[in-house]
Amino acid sequence: MKKLSFIVWRMSKTDLRTTWFALRHADRPGWFMPAIILLTMYFFAPFNLALPLLGIADDFVLVPLMLHALITMLPVHVRQAALQGTIRYPRR
Repeated sequence: MKKLSFIVWRMSKTDLRTTWFALRHADRPGWFMPAIILLTMYFFAPFNLALPLLGIADDFVLVPLMLHALITMLPVHVRQAALQGTIRYPRR
């Protein structure tokens, strides 16, 4: 169990960093911001308090897997720029 949680943490840490850079990238797809907002709302859903065991399973398994799936659906050039830390800001 400890090894599994370490793997999920490492995957989530990279995905969270990639998400942060991709949200600020000029060429991100239009669906990415609403998907991240919905995933965040799901993470903080109030029914996690009513069903604690189900909430723990959601927070530590389902949410990181969905975040990783969203990252893999990003265009390659946005993902590469996010992993390298280079951002193209949108023009104003």
